Amino acid sequence: MPATPTDLAISLEEMPYGGRWVARTAEGPDSEMTFQVRDDGVLVIDHTRVPPALEGRGIAGKLMERAIDESRELGLRIEPVCSYVVAAFRRHPDWSDVLA
Repeated sequence: MPATPTDLAISLEEMPYGGRWVARTAEGPDSEMTFQVRDDGVLVIDHTRVPPALEGRGIAGKLMERAIDESRELGLRIEPVCSYVVAAFRRHPDWSDVLA
């Protein structure tokens, strides 16, 4: 498996209804993980997209780690809807503290 791009930068773009974490690298188009915020403050992660040219490079995992880290820092919980996020929570029981 090719390595995660060394210039990978992840930023949060917030919107009134939720937002997205965006992963950027000079190697290709942006990747993203989108979420909505429920009235009770739970983040509903509903989509993860990594362009085909960057698949298998660990970028979705880095986006997920960022979501977990920020949720812990802010005391938020995550409801996984996206199939990637559902599977990631199954692989990481240590993330159960942020699972809604």
